[in-house]
Order: sequence, then structure tokens, then C-alpha cells
Amino acid sequence: VDFDLILEKVKDLNVLAGEGISHIEHTPGGARLRQPEPLPLTLYQNGIVMFNGPFRPYEDPSTQQCLQDIMDGYFPSELQMRYPDGI
Repeated sequence: VDFDLILEKVKDLNVLAGEGISHIEHTPGGARLRQPEPLPLTLYQNGIVMFNGPFRPYEDPSTQQCLQDIMDGYFPSELQMRYPDGI
């Protein structure tokens, strides 16, 4: 697993997603600026953990698909139902 390449691709996706850009959130008394919540992704020598979820080995097909989506420059397809507008 090429960790440097994965990190580079994650940084690219963060830029595309608007990292550091605040969005207006309307509140009952007005509005406030809000930054999107980050999605924790921890890379290990033998697998990943996303959010505070279970450990997922690299051999797992769903882990391979998630990383392939990232490597291809796409938002991981497994997260599209949870975050239809991206994150």
C-alpha cells in the first residue's frame, strides 16, 4: 500500500470538497458560519478505520473498493448514502 499516494489523493479530495471553506447555516435567530465535519480515516500497516468504526483489513473487498475510489479521485461510493452532498 502506497501511503504517500493515498494521503496525496485524500488531500486532493479535501481541496475539491472545499476544505477550509465555511458555509452559511441558518438558525432561528439568524445565521452562522459552519465548516463541514471531518471524516476520520486512520491508515494502518494492515488496514483502515473510518469514523470510529471497525478495523477493516486491506484484503477486505469493501476496503479495496473504498481505497480505489479515493485513488481514482472520487468520493468513496460507500459514503454516498450517508453523505449525499459529500463531506
